[in-house]
Amino acid sequence: MDTDRLPGCYRHPDRETGIRCTRCERPICPECMINASVGFQCPTCVREGSGTGHGAAANAPRTIAGGVVAADPHLVTKILIGINVAFFLGAHVFPELAIQLELLGRYREQLGGPLEGVSTGEYYRLMTSAFLHVQMWHIFGNMLGLWFIGAPLERALGRARYLTVYLLSGLGGSALVYLLTPPNTATLGASGAIFGLLGGTVVLARRMGYEMRPLITMAVFMLVLTFVPGLNVSWQAHIGGLVTGVLVALGLLWPAAGRGKGMGARNRNFVQWGTCVAVFLLAAAVIAVRTAELSALT
Repeated sequence: MDTDRLPGCYRHPDRETGIRCTRCERPICPECMINASVGFQCPTCVREGSGTGHGAAANAPRTIAGGVVAADPHLVTKILIGINVAFFLGAHVFPELAIQLELLGRYREQLGGPLEGVSTGEYYRLMTSAFLHVQMWHIFGNMLGLWFIGAPLERALGRARYLTVYLLSGLGGSALVYLLTPPNTATLGASGAIFGLLGGTVVLARRMGYEMRPLITMAVFMLVLTFVPGLNVSWQAHIGGLVTGVLVALGLLWPAAGRGKGMGARNRNFVQWGTCVAVFLLAAAVIAVRTAELSALT
């Protein structure tokens, strides 16, 4: 009998491993390893440890970005898809809804009528437009991208950090549209937020040392499509969302791992959320500059 062989994973006995769960000490292979505050835990302990009281939250296994590993790692993505679909159906049942929620910088429907748009105080349009679609092909393509790009990123970041990337990317895309698009041009769609998720995925792959060529190829292909004439695509939303997603993901993923609970973990949270606040303030500054510019025209 060979006593030098490593034990097999408790879920995949044919895979030898030297790693054990820090809770139950079961042998676990790389596929079953889940980052914890210290070391790795097995999927069984993660399921049993979620929702077992106040102490469980502090000791819960963590993602690479420091988020809590959730029982359903794709819940936020599903909710975002549901919200986008709800906006889509609402715009078809109440057609005037699309006019009230789409991104407009400054527009007057009729001579003598009231001004509409972000520059007149309707700042909600910067975010509502990022959930709005009117064509079936548009929402289908965007939701397909949200699922295939967003779901893996949510698993890697955790719910709160993933949602932050999505919302800030949507805002960043809208801010660049607002800055660079004629004020009477209506813009809508979740593409800016999805490009932000793509940017976050590129940062994650680089951080984890994954093979980058397939991901870079996909990103370049999507950017090329952005500039194809006749597709009626807002390149400003795509570029704004992509850059925002990269910046936020760098802040979330590049600090030291901070696996402990001490000062290192607190510093990591400060860097992460400080980066998010800085990106938000940058978008707010762009919006303020454009609003001042359009307001000076009247």
